[in-house]
Amino acid sequence: MDRRDQSPGTGDRATGRPTAPEGLFGHGWAATDTAPRPVPGAAWAAKRRAAVSARFPGERVVVPSGGLKVRSNDFDYAFRPHSAFVHLTAEQGTGAVPDSVLVFEPTGAGHEVTLFVRPRSPRDPGAGSTELHRDPRHGEFWVGRRRTLAETADALGIATDHRDRVEAALTTRVPTRVVRGQDPLVDSLVPPSAAADEELPAFLSELRLVKDAWEIEQVDSAVRHTVAGFHDVAGELSHAMRARRGERWIEGTFNRRARLEGHGLGFETIAAAGAHACALHWTRNDGPVRDGDLLLLDAGVEADSFYTGDVTRTLPVGGRFSDVQRRVYDLVFAAQSAGIAALRPGAPYGAFHDAATRVIAEGLDAWGLRPGGRHLPHGPALYRRYTVCGTGHMLGLDCHDCAAARDETYADGVLEAGHVLTVEPGLYFQPDDLTVPEELRGIGVRIEDDFVVTADGARCLSSGLPRDADGIEAWMSATRG
Repeated sequence: MDRRDQSPGTGDRATGRPTAPEGLFGHGWAATDTAPRPVPGAAWAAKRRAAVSARFPGERVVVPSGGLKVRSNDFDYAFRPHSAFVHLTAEQGTGAVPDSVLVFEPTGAGHEVTLFVRPRSPRDPGAGSTELHRDPRHGEFWVGRRRTLAETADALGIATDHRDRVEAALTTRVPTRVVRGQDPLVDSLVPPSAAADEELPAFLSELRLVKDAWEIEQVDSAVRHTVAGFHDVAGELSHAMRARRGERWIEGTFNRRARLEGHGLGFETIAAAGAHACALHWTRNDGPVRDGDLLLLDAGVEADSFYTGDVTRTLPVGGRFSDVQRRVYDLVFAAQSAGIAALRPGAPYGAFHDAATRVIAEGLDAWGLRPGGRHLPHGPALYRRYTVCGTGHMLGLDCHDCAAARDETYADGVLEAGHVLTVEPGLYFQPDDLTVPEELRGIGVRIEDDFVVTADGARCLSSGLPRDADGIEAWMSATRG
């Protein structure tokens, strides 16, 4: 779209904004206000707000949604609100409004919570009425209809006020904590405090560690759609093999599913064929997909609720693993199986990582692979050259969820029922790594599944895809017909 493409005399040729006479748009509109139902999850979000109120009595708490970010000149990236804001409002993808601010104002009995938000573009003559047709970032003629303040209050179950009044709300002298770096105006109005600014995001991350029933349902839905995207890809491998940049055919196939079933992608799709699989976050996706290669696909659908899946499969493009590919795949599969077996409430969070890396270390040692030489002591850390990263992470509103949580509650904590996490060991033999036999160079394998910890173990959310090598080959054969 060219925003400068205006008929002669109808607009500013530099910006594409109409320069119609004042008052032309200020009358003649039908009444179209609605009474929306509460968004799914609104009642659960209210419980989370109550937890925030209980944690910070007598203090103001400010959680901005964040704003738009410029992609190029007058085009912005698609808006995605801050995860803490989503968690406390249950806002949905199509309803999220940039520059919103959730404010917990302390009272004698707790907090009054108000959402300061930009309402629907005004149609009445007067201040702000030109936004409707002149503002390409916020005007309804440009980006579509927002809810009115009353509609937002009904949908989210939160009192609302105009975004323009947030400054007045934050200038009264009350101890205040802010999620910083999301809203420049909010940051400028509240003097920074190292202790307060560190504690709030940590608490908000930790509030997401144990998922409630609604959150688990959302992740489950996102993972189901993610699994469907993998089935789509398996069915289109032959098209990808004929394309000059077949990795992008794979990427596009999965991304279509993400937009069809959800809000979009939980993260940029990794479609890595051949030696590209050795780059952990390969998102250039500009290479070919050749018969005989392995394709490492790491992808996730983000649901309309912003919860995401995160699944990885490594597929033999031609339908069958070579002997050496299967040898690497089987070792990673054994490591993942050991990690999965370690998932249970009360286990140290790191137990699944330790179990998986032990299998990797023992397997590589049996192959005679010690990157530092035989004189070095045996141990899992020795093999980081070939594994590089950890074996999993929490999953939820962010792909790497709860990242601001303190170590004692996350990395050094214990698993609890309601934790949602991934198990994803991998082996990555760089194409120029002279410490491994030539036949291994350029092979990258990762297997990743999503789990919810239950009262007696863990449930795999991504079980709609095979994990073992025989199952992968049979599935690909059936998918190709």
